Amino acid sequence: MSTTTASAPKVPAQRSTPRTAPEKARRARRRGERGPLASALSHGVLAVASLIALFPIVWLVYLSAGPDKDDYLHPGGIAGKATLDNYAYVLQHTGFFDWMKSTLVVALGTTLVGVLFAATTGYAVSRMRFPGYRPLMWVLLLTQAFPIAVLIVPMYEIFSELGLIDSYLGLVLVNCTTIVPYCTWLMKGYFDTVPVDIDEAGRIDGLSPFGTFWRLILPLAKPGIAVAAFYAFITAFAEVAFASTFLLDDSKYTFAVGLQSFISEHDAQWNLMAATAVLIAVPVTAFFYLVQKHLVTGLTAGGTKG
Repeated sequence: MSTTTASAPKVPAQRSTPRTAPEKARRARRRGERGPLASALSHGVLAVASLIALFPIVWLVYLSAGPDKDDYLHPGGIAGKATLDNYAYVLQHTGFFDWMKSTLVVALGTTLVGVLFAATTGYAVSRMRFPGYRPLMWVLLLTQAFPIAVLIVPMYEIFSELGLIDSYLGLVLVNCTTIVPYCTWLMKGYFDTVPVDIDEAGRIDGLSPFGTFWRLILPLAKPGIAVAAFYAFITAFAEVAFASTFLLDDSKYTFAVGLQSFISEHDAQWNLMAATAVLIAVPVTAFFYLVQKHLVTGLTAGGTKG
């Protein structure tokens, strides 16, 4: 007796359809990678944002080339009569260099004193647990809520009793009252990202708490210090209210106060103000160039912990 084995019917092999080029491109694109349309859109938005940010600077430089004080009312005619006479007048017939000296003394002094106090305070709050360390930080934050106009009168009376009116030291200390609280919070957040093991290693090696801070922690905190220094320098450089109140001698005016000399009760020399503003940007740009490589690292690291 013979047995027959039923063979399974053969299934015809399915022919694979070739993928088109767009499908292959989408399949090869990594996760999170933008497509051509999204990339072009993002670049377009960034280009527009860059033009918006650069427009005030370009416009200021353009107005500074106008020879007449009323050229800002008819800016179309500046291109045909552009000149550098405004810059020559500012450099030769105003107190520009006295303003620069005063501004640099105040700004650099504020940066040095403010960052020193902010770094030591931020390190102490980050590492040490003493009675009232949390309220201390909140008090520092609360001081930022008071407007400058409210602080000028009591500070003026205090500094008048101390004989610090119309002095660079007095203006430096006044600027530190607004700069130190913010920089302390900034430095505290950055010190929180530095491992505590480094402090313990310093104590094992026989370093004092200040020695550990000075020799081990500060070198690691350069990005955070750069951000705090940049903020302190820019704030003191452009400060107007305190400088116009606490400085009485014309030779000690800073740039922010010196610019007011171009404005009188019935007149305003906008062309000279624009030229001075362009010249003022030079030292700020130079300082930014010195610290710019640390700014991004310091800003991102300081925001990881609170």
